[in-house]
Amino acid sequence: MGRMDIQEDPEAWLRRAEQAVLDAALARAPALGWTRALAAAAGADAGFTPGETELILPHGPADLAALLSRRHDAAALASLPDPGALKIRQRIRVAVLARLAAAAADAPAVRRCSGWLALPPHVPQGLSLAWDSADVLWRWAGDVAADENHYSKRAILAGILVSALAVRLQQGEAEAEAFVDARLANVMAFEAWKAKQKPGEPLRRLVEGLGRLRYGSSVSPRA
Repeated sequence: MGRMDIQEDPEAWLRRAEQAVLDAALARAPALGWTRALAAAAGADAGFTPGETELILPHGPADLAALLSRRHDAAALASLPDPGALKIRQRIRVAVLARLAAAAADAPAVRRCSGWLALPPHVPQGLSLAWDSADVLWRWAGDVAADENHYSKRAILAGILVSALAVRLQQGEAEAEAFVDARLANVMAFEAWKAKQKPGEPLRRLVEGLGRLRYGSSVSPRA
C-alpha cells in the first residue's frame, strides 16, 4: 500500500491501512496464529515499516480482532434485506445467519481469532465485540428499547452469536442454522414468561450488569 500521500487525509489513510493489514493477516493467520507475530508479518506484507505497523495496530492482535469483527458486522448488514417486511423474530434470525455467513467466509482466520479471544486475558474483549455485533443487528432490526430490555436483548443475542459461530465452524451451516432456530425458540419462550412478571429490582440489576460487560476493562481498539 505504501506511505501516505502528502495530500491524503490521515484518517482516511489509517482506515485504508487497517484494511490492508487485515487482508494480509487473514492470509497469514492459519500459519502464525492470532499473535503479535501475525500483526508484524501482516504489516510487512502490506508494505509498512515496523513503526508504521505499530501506529496502525498499537494493540497488535487485539486491534486485528476488532477490525475483523467490525468487517464481518458490515458484511452482514450489507447482505441483509429490507427489514420492513419481516416480523421481529424473522429479522433476528436472518441477521444472525448473515453474521455467521460473513464470519464463515474467513473461517481459517476466524478459528484462530476465536481461540485467541477465548483465552482468559482476552475474554473481556471477546464479550465486548460480541455485544457490539448484537447491538448492530438489533439496531438493523429496528430495536429502540431504552430500558433494561436494551441490555437483556443484546446480552442474550451476543451469547447466541458466540455459541452459533462455534457450531458453524465445528459442525457446519445446517447445524448452526438448527442451533439458531432452537435458541430463538428458547428466547421467545423466555420473553413470553418475562412479559407476565412484574418488573423487579433483582431482574433490573441483573440485565444492567450484563450490559455493563460491554463497558468493562477490555482492550478498546479504535472504533
